[in-house]
Amino acid sequence: MNDVIRKGSADLVIVANRLPVDRVHDTDGTQGWRRSPGGLVSALEPVMRANDGAWIGWPGGTDVDLKPFVEDGLQLVPVSLSADEIEEFYEGFANGTLWPLYHDLVAKPEFHREWWESYVTVNRRFAERAASVAARNATVWVQDYQLQLVPQMLRELRPDLRIGFYLHIPFPPAELFQQLPWRRQILEGLLGADLIGFQLPGAAQNFIRLVRQRVGHKTHRDMVYLEDGRSVRAAAFPISIDTAGFEELARSEPVAQRAAEIREALGNPSKVFLGIDRLDYTKGIYPRLRAFSELIADGHLDVEDAVFVQVATPSRERVEQYRILRDDIDRLVGRINGDLGRIGPPVISYLHSSYPREEMAALYRAADIMVVTPYRDGMNLVAKEYVACRFDNLGSLVLSEFAGAAEELRQAWLVNPYDINGMKSALLEACAAEPKEISRRMKAMRKTVMDKDVAAWAASFLDELAAIRPSHGKTVRPARRT
Repeated sequence: MNDVIRKGSADLVIVANRLPVDRVHDTDGTQGWRRSPGGLVSALEPVMRANDGAWIGWPGGTDVDLKPFVEDGLQLVPVSLSADEIEEFYEGFANGTLWPLYHDLVAKPEFHREWWESYVTVNRRFAERAASVAARNATVWVQDYQLQLVPQMLRELRPDLRIGFYLHIPFPPAELFQQLPWRRQILEGLLGADLIGFQLPGAAQNFIRLVRQRVGHKTHRDMVYLEDGRSVRAAAFPISIDTAGFEELARSEPVAQRAAEIREALGNPSKVFLGIDRLDYTKGIYPRLRAFSELIADGHLDVEDAVFVQVATPSRERVEQYRILRDDIDRLVGRINGDLGRIGPPVISYLHSSYPREEMAALYRAADIMVVTPYRDGMNLVAKEYVACRFDNLGSLVLSEFAGAAEELRQAWLVNPYDINGMKSALLEACAAEPKEISRRMKAMRKTVMDKDVAAWAASFLDELAAIRPSHGKTVRPARRT
């Protein structure tokens, strides 16, 4: 774990807000690290190992003395944040300004100059760390909205590098983005990359249009032509999941047993509805639960035969908007269960907690109808995880048309989360669908997520990054296949 990472030694550098590990405290008082759940590290781990890769990120907390280290063969480079920077850069500009702005103003963004100044400072720190770690002509792949200034800062420090950037959340249309006082700086920051990836083609087109209008560069289709002779491509690379890993987990005997236990604990209802989300105002949890409760109240569904399980993973609990949302959901669930419940399992089984992948897979297997209804979402991998776990070709997916996943999972029951009556109709249709219809839809969706898994996503982006600047930088070697 204490291996020394040599400066300028990594041919592939991943720069993300967080490291792919979480700190754990052992029973004997010692501290260690545990791999974080999530598909990004699963996708990038093989290619990192094949290319002497390093991962730069914040380890969480306010530690300032952490040195680069190796954990489970991965070279990890911590970037520290002070308490003020966590408040102003992370909770402030990243999640109080950019997050709501990029999610169609579902909540009102705040614009504070001190938040912006902290964002610039932290982005520069990440860029400087990447510049020191990357080998000559290396490939650097910067991830997500917290680090949109890094590409240009890094380009100024290391013009020899091949730089990619990927935005995991939506990119808004010009009418919304233009509210940002620092709109030009963000656009110019992103243009430091050779390739900018988005979830959907519409997001890439929004970016190209803004660059043309606000920065004045010449553009043609998905290309931006800069005055220094460089060209930048902005294109869609829809992210996915470790499909095979989820299916293998879902097929395991412990998960099958746990799925049966879950249904038993719920009273073996005819239909189990399921929602799994971060507790975030973009996820549309409130109208989803209202729609289900109205179906119970109207007599379309019976509380003895149908139950809704809602898992809401704690998120950004120090941010005021998230505390308000939790209180609103708590009150709604209490009111629904108080008004409509009977002795026995509640109408809404509400779980404000996070669970390991094994429990998630068991929930996916136990659920008859998966309800994914965000107001806005870059992709939403929960929808794909549900599909991956349904190797039996059973289960219905009700999916917001405003989730990026709706572009690929067209066989889901697509809904407008702002339309409560439309959502009620879709829930009833999914509930009453014939097994043959359910199987037809699920088979088609499963083919999509199997053909386009997270490894294919990573490979397509890195291949395109190499192709867009073929005469510059080392070629990233593909992961060795076993």
